[in-house]
Amino acid sequence: MVTRKIGSLSVSPTGLGCMNVSFGYGEASDATSEALFREALDVGVTFLDTAYMYGAGHSEKLIGKSLSSERHRFVLATKCGLSPQGIDGHPDTIRQQCETSLVRLQTDVIDLYYLHRVDPAVPVEESVGAMSQLVASGMVREIGLSEISSETLRRAHAVHPIAAVQSEYSLWSRTPEHGMLATCREIGASFVPFSPLGRGFLAGSAKDVSQLAEKDLRATIARPRFETAAFTANSRLLEPFGRIAREQGCTMAQLALAWLLSIENQTLVPIPGTRNIQHMRDNARSADIRLEEATVQALDALINESTVTGTRYTAERMAEADSERDVVSGDVTAH
Repeated sequence: MVTRKIGSLSVSPTGLGCMNVSFGYGEASDATSEALFREALDVGVTFLDTAYMYGAGHSEKLIGKSLSSERHRFVLATKCGLSPQGIDGHPDTIRQQCETSLVRLQTDVIDLYYLHRVDPAVPVEESVGAMSQLVASGMVREIGLSEISSETLRRAHAVHPIAAVQSEYSLWSRTPEHGMLATCREIGASFVPFSPLGRGFLAGSAKDVSQLAEKDLRATIARPRFETAAFTANSRLLEPFGRIAREQGCTMAQLALAWLLSIENQTLVPIPGTRNIQHMRDNARSADIRLEEATVQALDALINESTVTGTRYTAERMAEADSERDVVSGDVTAH
């Protein structure tokens, strides 16, 4: 089977983001989620990504319950430093959260452990130093960082090798192209895009805020692009996008993932999240799609930071992130 590398780890070309089963997009059935996890392994998805933040440990518990006997079949990523109580990157907190995650996940080692958010009150060197101690003790295999800037990545990497950086990246969220992808190449880190389907928009399944549940992330922190006017403007991109997908003989979701997989050979691993087993199967097959350069260029020109209306997060939410700032083009802000 074709694999990609994250540090010393070998993973499937696309992973499975496990936030949706516990957090952000409404209620989900535990039984369906457990079936989803098992089916993911059976179709060859070997990289599962979760976090303590996802349902205050609920996602981790589901993975432990359903897959503890299959632990040898997949690479497991989870995160620390962010909880429903807020951001906390103190060394004692990181170790305590790791210990409790191991219990919930019913495993003795986490393959890839991310600092979910950088704590502005704690130097990143201290947080990464604590994570390095977890590696030395055998509790963690590789270290990653989420939603960070290139400067922070270099500081962290000077303390301990960083195997992966995770941030939002898709056709309609291009911030990593403004420095982070190059920095990852520079230090030898893989890049793991979350929300590679634009929170359902690029799959053609999203709705505007008037039709979303009150606690849906698209109606809260990711609201700007899903406001009715912005969503209507953005939706005009879907007809030509869908036409290209039909020409390629794939779904719109598969086309969006195939575009990402064409960017960084062997070092980029998107983690689309879903609660739908058929969608998961379709996403896994996106690695089999090979796009001609002309198609890649057509997609780049169609959906990019100058053609998308609205920011990817509210201003308040972006202020909490350490990642590179959004790029403004005219009166349209990207990401």
